[in-house]
Amino acid sequence: MDHAGFTEICLHQLKMSGVHEGERLVVLTQGSERLEYADAFMAAGQRLGANMYHMRLPAPLPTGGWSVGATGLASMPDAVEALKNCDMLIDCIFLLFSPEQMAIQAAGTRILTAVEPPELLARMLPTKELREKVELAAELLAKAKVMRITSPHGTDVTYQLNTYATVAEYACTDEPGRWDHWPSGFVFTGGDDDGVDGTIVVAPGDILLPQNMYVREPITYTIKKGWITDIRGGLDAELVKSYMESFNDPRGLGMSHVGWGMNPNAKWHRMVPGEFPGGMGMEPRSFYGNVMFSTGPNNELGGTNDTACHLDIPMRNCSLFLDGEPIVVDGDIVVKELQMARG
Repeated sequence: MDHAGFTEICLHQLKMSGVHEGERLVVLTQGSERLEYADAFMAAGQRLGANMYHMRLPAPLPTGGWSVGATGLASMPDAVEALKNCDMLIDCIFLLFSPEQMAIQAAGTRILTAVEPPELLARMLPTKELREKVELAAELLAKAKVMRITSPHGTDVTYQLNTYATVAEYACTDEPGRWDHWPSGFVFTGGDDDGVDGTIVVAPGDILLPQNMYVREPITYTIKKGWITDIRGGLDAELVKSYMESFNDPRGLGMSHVGWGMNPNAKWHRMVPGEFPGGMGMEPRSFYGNVMFSTGPNNELGGTNDTACHLDIPMRNCSLFLDGEPIVVDGDIVVKELQMARG
């Protein structure tokens, strides 16, 4: 995508995020990564009369892996203070789960993460309809006390929902202190720390993130009182266990957030070689009717588990019930008010 085209989709995003004349916006990058994002957002923000700034951190040192919550801002308190004083931060390095992001949000700065490839950003632009549907779903989820997930492959797990808030992601942010991720389109919460019990069977065609790969053989998780007690299966199960063990942190076995995808422009099949455009897999997290469970940190929701070991696993063909009422059945959203036309 050329600069002009990228600027136009950034302009759409900033309008959806309520950017107006006189606001202070900072685009955060590091090293040589995503400098074209900064250029496009800067140009778009200037067209709206915003005061635009680009904060560029040094390139990160090689770590040999990806750990959520670890950012270059950790050693730069003055930079964090500067970001607390802007109206909107466009995060192009991925601050999620970090203490620095939480401090910036607490100060009232709204945050938009944008790290996916431009062509994916363009195909999954935020829309008013998506926001309305996701917010309705969040209202339903926030009222629920029990979530149950089942599947034809043997999943049967129950989440008690009495502790954590509900998060609605619709790919733009216009409220002080709010975070969102472009692209997105899903809703989630977390089970009580000791309130997740049952079995989850990750089936062929489900997706492992951050591995960015389709599961080929079933992986069976046993969960008791909010903790994974057993992971069984073939090669894919061994890969998951080896990845988790590499963090040397037993808190990685905790259950994290859970919810369902609602974006009809997100496609399940685009993880195959030749189709996957890169990025961190926001499209499979968002595809319509997927049920996604996560393991590891829950500090994003206000919990105390801040382990760096995190997996997101979007699953197809599941059914999800809130207080016994069906929301997703066999991978399709069945609540009329939440449904969207799929292309």
